[in-house]
Amino acid sequence: MPAERNVPVSGPRASALEELFAVGKPVIGTVHLLPLPGAPRYRGEPIAVVVEQAVRDAREYVQGGVDGLIVENEGDIPFRKPGDVGHDTVAALAVVTVAVRQAVDVPVGVNCLANAVVQSIAVAKAAGGRFVRANQWTNAYVANEGIIEGAAAEALRFRSRIHGEDIRILADVHVKHGSHAIVADRDIAELTHDAEAFDADVLIATGQRTGDPTQVGEVTRIKEVATRPVIVGSGLTAANAAELLKVADGAIVGSAMKHDGVWWNPVDRGRVAAIMDQVAKAR
Repeated sequence: MPAERNVPVSGPRASALEELFAVGKPVIGTVHLLPLPGAPRYRGEPIAVVVEQAVRDAREYVQGGVDGLIVENEGDIPFRKPGDVGHDTVAALAVVTVAVRQAVDVPVGVNCLANAVVQSIAVAKAAGGRFVRANQWTNAYVANEGIIEGAAAEALRFRSRIHGEDIRILADVHVKHGSHAIVADRDIAELTHDAEAFDADVLIATGQRTGDPTQVGEVTRIKEVATRPVIVGSGLTAANAAELLKVADGAIVGSAMKHDGVWWNPVDRGRVAAIMDQVAKAR
């Protein structure tokens, strides 16, 4: 008899959020990097310039009260497909991630865009990162980069090969920045089951683009069938933190903690503290 669709194939497991963070409903600040070598907007600056800004933002986040950080090569837009992300990007991302990890005393993760999960795991292994974000873990979707396929099969094999099983997978269930026409006939419950069946440790609910608010209803639909933690992946602010964290188990935040709420601006410690004040009330 077929298994119930809301029962993960791999079975129950300890909460990865509890393993990573010493607090309930953790908030992870996004360290958006300047363009890295090889990116269209890179102008030949020494990598030390990228490191300096990343470390400054990381410290502002932590001093403002966040519980973890994720390093992301957002400045490399437009992004390449995962298989085309080169050695230049991976090497630079690893150097910056090491510097961030050494500058702060919170767990640090990696997100190599676009959906370059194998590369993210490689960077995390080399730099001491504790987790990675997979924007498309299972199935496929249509993005700015073209058709992006789920990374789970190759990423899990690569992680096993390099003995990186301690690197946790935070996976979007209904990825932003793309059309969902390919999976439009499959509901959120089925997509949630797919992510769990393919060994995602934490599930992410997001809005439609960077900084776009995640809808409470989407978090709720994922939580209804999930057996693993569910966090908000975009759009959490001081105004909606209480509402979202009534349902979600934590959040990844970037734009709302930057000056003027713009992702490419420096981190604004006052904005960080204001959001974390609301998070503290929700815990």
